[in-house]
Amino acid sequence: MQPWSIGVFTSVDAGLGVHLDVARELGIPTVQIHSPHQQTRNARAADEFLKKCREAGITITCVFGGFEGESYADIPTTARTVGLVPRETRAARLAEMTEISDFTKLLGCDTVGMHIGFVPADRAGSDYKELVSCTRDLLDHVAGNGQKMHLETGQESADHLLEFIHDVERSNLFINFDPANMILYGTGNPIDALKQVGKYVRSVHCKDAKWASEGKRGIEWGSEVALGEGDVGMETYLRTLLAIGYTGPLTIEREIAHDRVRQKADIGAAVTLLTDLRRKILG
Repeated sequence: MQPWSIGVFTSVDAGLGVHLDVARELGIPTVQIHSPHQQTRNARAADEFLKKCREAGITITCVFGGFEGESYADIPTTARTVGLVPRETRAARLAEMTEISDFTKLLGCDTVGMHIGFVPADRAGSDYKELVSCTRDLLDHVAGNGQKMHLETGQESADHLLEFIHDVERSNLFINFDPANMILYGTGNPIDALKQVGKYVRSVHCKDAKWASEGKRGIEWGSEVALGEGDVGMETYLRTLLAIGYTGPLTIEREIAHDRVRQKADIGAAVTLLTDLRRKILG
């Protein structure tokens, strides 16, 4: 795989990703996928999806978990419902993530990813310690499948994410860096954060966003926009990726599943932008 191979976030039958047909039509060689619904996380579905990928010349680089009951309606709702943080759903979601890891193995992929949720701030508190323990259990299962896990950025500051990774104490825990999420959640300057967590970055999203208004950051959402139209600064982002030694796929994510026509057009424009920047930076 060439350095900075273009990718896109897609799905089997669930999630916000584009349809695989879009990746094929645009000639995109790599994909991250959102794991399918439980009833289709089986060998037959894996074989069918792999066949489509082979026919299109597409490589799967990461499989993301997601859960029923998660909502990104606003920041407080996200904090209450997403990932392994909510206590009332934690055990069931832990079990589901182990199944997703097993499905990922059927796909021949060595990486699972997820939003773990808003990691509690108090490292001495029971909520934090129980989340650490739960994450260790998941990572041990993932390791048994010969895999690593990538936590997607956004819901914590770079400092707190590093603290959490340190406290979990597992060698197969890494980061999927999404610069737009830092802006959307108001958790920090994405370029500064990337420099800070760089040694753990093993996959990335290329997504753009604009900050919420002054005084509202971290309280109200920023706004996602087409790549190159937001506050990330894509050339600076790619040059920072180069500086930290990242040469993996540049996976485009455009979360407007309600408007598939615009989504496809924005992804096509993003492919052109990233291809031009890759040529400019790498030569």
